[in-house]
Amino acid sequence: MRLAAIDIGSNAARLLITDVMAGPQGNTEFIKTVLVRVPLRLGFDVFDKGLISPGKVEKIVKTIKSYRLLLDVYEVKHWKACATSAMRDAANAPEIIRQVKEETGLEIEVISGDQEASLIYENHIAENMSDKESYLYIDVGGGSTELTFFSDGKLVFKKSFNIGTIRLLKSQVTETAWEELKETIREKTKGYHHVTAIGTGGNINKVFSLSKKKDGKPLSLELLRDYYKEFSNLSVSQRISLHKLREDRADVIVPALLIYINVMRWADAEEIYVPKIGLADGLIHTLYHETRLSELEV
Repeated sequence: MRLAAIDIGSNAARLLITDVMAGPQGNTEFIKTVLVRVPLRLGFDVFDKGLISPGKVEKIVKTIKSYRLLLDVYEVKHWKACATSAMRDAANAPEIIRQVKEETGLEIEVISGDQEASLIYENHIAENMSDKESYLYIDVGGGSTELTFFSDGKLVFKKSFNIGTIRLLKSQVTETAWEELKETIREKTKGYHHVTAIGTGGNINKVFSLSKKKDGKPLSLELLRDYYKEFSNLSVSQRISLHKLREDRADVIVPALLIYINVMRWADAEEIYVPKIGLADGLIHTLYHETRLSELEV
């Protein structure tokens, strides 16, 4: 079965095409076939002006048209397309969604922060980890940060906060917002045994790649602090030159590290695992379950 997910975030739009098949031991395997990323940077419009500019609208439509062609070429029959924080805040989002539907046939669903957190949790990464640990998912995007916390395999809380990398670059995150994040983490994780963080998002994936750690090994909070200090002392052009970062990654990686570091500090988490999954993966998992269910009902 071949499935696809389109994730339109505040910094970039991604298309993920995945083959789903039975593994050798009867388990279900999700094999990523195609991953395309276009840096639309919608948050820079929305968090300043409250809407998406005509130029960016044109880019959205062209991007989705190209994704639609890839869906056809790869003969994908089932897909989901979702948009997050920037589209949630954009006054002209309904018009853009209508235009995309008319010109491509694809329907975009704007999901809430809580839905976003749930979809990321759909990956069930922590199920393969110790049942004696508490795990805090931290997904940092351009417009928001989604937290999902569970202990002993049970979901404790999930919440979305309007603290994201682009909002921080635009100086649009208040002390009150930070305080709410801190108090929520401390209150909700209090009394639970040792917390291990699970980080998702393009920035933590990039930091993991730079660290040269082996897959499955965690990053320490101390290492994140070292990267934060190093990157903070470099200009965007120096980050691009020295670490071979794309421009649309080089500016947001510092505020992203700040968010991960603060969340880990407040949760007393000393390590963070980086399984290289995100919203698009969660959409694929959800779509798989929905498709299987509809097949069984036929």
